[in-house]
Amino acid sequence: MTTFVKVVAAGSLSGAARDLGLSPAMVSRTLASLEARLGVRLLHRTTRRIHLTDEGAAYNDACVRILGEVDEADAAASAGRGVPQGTLRVALPASFGHRQIAPLVPRFAERYPNVRLALHLSDRAVNLVEDGYDLAIRIAELEDSSLAARKLAPNRRVVCASPAYLERHGTPRTPEELTRHNCLVATWEHGFSMTWEYKDPDGRPGEVRVAGQYACDNWEVLREWAVAGLGVALKSTWDVRDHLQDGTLVPLCPGYTFDTDVAIYAVYPHRRYLAAKTRAFIDFLAESFGPEPSWDLPATPAAARVSGADRRPLKPRIKGRTHA
Repeated sequence: MTTFVKVVAAGSLSGAARDLGLSPAMVSRTLASLEARLGVRLLHRTTRRIHLTDEGAAYNDACVRILGEVDEADAAASAGRGVPQGTLRVALPASFGHRQIAPLVPRFAERYPNVRLALHLSDRAVNLVEDGYDLAIRIAELEDSSLAARKLAPNRRVVCASPAYLERHGTPRTPEELTRHNCLVATWEHGFSMTWEYKDPDGRPGEVRVAGQYACDNWEVLREWAVAGLGVALKSTWDVRDHLQDGTLVPLCPGYTFDTDVAIYAVYPHRRYLAAKTRAFIDFLAESFGPEPSWDLPATPAAARVSGADRRPLKPRIKGRTHA
């Protein structure tokens, strides 16, 4: 079962062989033996690719579930040892992983020397079970109820622009005024426009449809474009705190908050027994961020204005948008 699941996840016999430390010939013989025992064909093989049969797809789902239960049993049996060890595979949003988690790894390594940590930085949503990850960090309204989640930090956001842009185009004071500005958006699928949600100074919710000349699905690029004076950006404070502090970006629309019911979560397969290595990393991140993460602590008057956002607890909701 393990060999079969590895082949499906890797997409090839050679890839599975590398993951398992076996020869491709051994993997091929194992699959042939499995199919012979079951009396059905699980995979269609070509020289380059494999394709699941209908029977193979159903069998793969069952194998993933059964092997997960085996992992649970192993974790339960060894829970008393309490020593985090082994390989921990973590999927992270690219910008957040690079800016906020990668710098913490040396301290984690010192505390847990027996854990081998593999970080995957990508804004592509991964399937934890099928893609073989132990844990993912997501900045989103959670969608998949089959996953367990722990909130690590809020995701506060601010509308901002560079002093050079504001000198040329003026300073918007309300969300409605943003419609007259070149806003940097994360999608071009709907005419280079998107909706930004906000709360007014009295806490009433609202939204504004903004648009602009420039769009990119990478949040780091949007930040650098804002710093370069190309337009107005809606950014998470964890991404622009340093720029707000040194004045290269200026917060806009005073009194309005652009937080949504989105937070930073650790998500992992919904299992009764969580491996010590996974629990250790989650606890380490929660400890490192603290009840008030460093990127939201006031430093200068500009940063202090950003940190004045609505601080009510966020509720995990079942939706799929991601934000940065």
